Amino acid sequence: MFIVSSAPTRSSFLASTAAVIGLVLATAFSCAHAVPASDQPSSKPRATAEDGSIRPFPKVHVPQEAIDKLRRRIAATQWPERETVTDSSQGVPLATMQKLAHYWATDYDWRKAEAKLNVLPQFVTTIDGVDIHFIHVRSKNPHALPLIINHGWPGSVLEQTKLIGLLTDPVAHGGKTEDAFDVVIPSMPGYGFSGKPTSTGWGPEHMARAWAELMRRLGYTHYVAQGGDWGAFVVDQMGLQSPPGLLGIHTNMPATVPAEIDKALQAGAPAPAGLTAEENRAYEQLALTFKEVDYARIMGARPQTLYGIADSPVGLAAWLLDHNDADGQPAAAVVSALNRTTSATGELTRDEILDNITLYWLTNTGVSASRLYWEYKGGFFNTKGVKIPVAVSVFPGEQYQAPRSWTEKAYSNLIYYNRAEKGGHFAAWEQPVIFAQELRAAFRPLR
Repeated sequence: MFIVSSAPTRSSFLASTAAVIGLVLATAFSCAHAVPASDQPSSKPRATAEDGSIRPFPKVHVPQEAIDKLRRRIAATQWPERETVTDSSQGVPLATMQKLAHYWATDYDWRKAEAKLNVLPQFVTTIDGVDIHFIHVRSKNPHALPLIINHGWPGSVLEQTKLIGLLTDPVAHGGKTEDAFDVVIPSMPGYGFSGKPTSTGWGPEHMARAWAELMRRLGYTHYVAQGGDWGAFVVDQMGLQSPPGLLGIHTNMPATVPAEIDKALQAGAPAPAGLTAEENRAYEQLALTFKEVDYARIMGARPQTLYGIADSPVGLAAWLLDHNDADGQPAAAVVSALNRTTSATGELTRDEILDNITLYWLTNTGVSASRLYWEYKGGFFNTKGVKIPVAVSVFPGEQYQAPRSWTEKAYSNLIYYNRAEKGGHFAAWEQPVIFAQELRAAFRPLR
């Protein structure tokens, strides 16, 4: 995901960084077969807005014709000339994209991603007229704590699938029986297999209400919620709304920036006097982050203009790759993963990155996912006033490392704060073992 800044005033900053999402059951699926939205029959039956049932989601099977077509379109890419610099300051380098595209068109196997998805229990339910796809895996432990996990942009439920076994069966992965979770992972509206809203209004506030309704429909009378990137916005909103049954939230991208600090950042001013060394470093990280989010400005202002990412696979891939973390843009963790073919410890790999990009392509959700930036009208890293129990994990590669001093003031009921040893903006994707350990420790006080 990300945000915007460097605008001279708060109002112009917020206006230029608006965002949201969309929902309408994966227009990429018909019966038991996934098909590109452009190939969808217009007569596809849909659930009514009043249907609150939980229905099984069909097995994912993309027609071979769609995969062959994708490969042909990659091969037919009209490439630009090479960048005129020796770094990535002009965007994703040509050599990086051509190398990835060659592998994508020749050796990458989407069927492996399908197989991983199809072993998971998946469902769909209609909330406020939009079909919501979600993965739901119950632990064998009858006392497991229900947990709803939120992804962000440019992600999908694929980011969190590596967490499922670690959380539902902790004993098999070095944890304790009492650390077990039931796991619910919804696709955000306009993303993946969820539906695409046909009208405005599906921002983090609306999603927060929808996730509370989803957990109610699943029969959970108490639960916890987790989020990073846009998912962090959603769980903050859940915390503000404090629906019945929500025990607490965990965020790996906390909103902790005090009002006076936020004002200085938006004005592009130097760090205010009196900051500690930790706070000053966070200020510098945030100032850099705000200089690396031009993609967010575009999506926040003109998401519908991004026809290129709906029409060109390589255009979509480059757009999704050009995300920043604390160590660079494109994100250093993603760049390193492009050269990693396997990982015994669950670290991010090239195929996992392409799984996510291919999911966006096959469901034609590049533009619909971008609308989240247009919809959102609130602040970003500024404090929100959440009062319910909050747990925070700070990862070294995140866009900024939230100081404990700011975090304690932002979340008055802070029950957990820890700095993880490895991981970044896509922490669950990059370091699933560490991320799962964080969740076990973070929610232990609420069991």
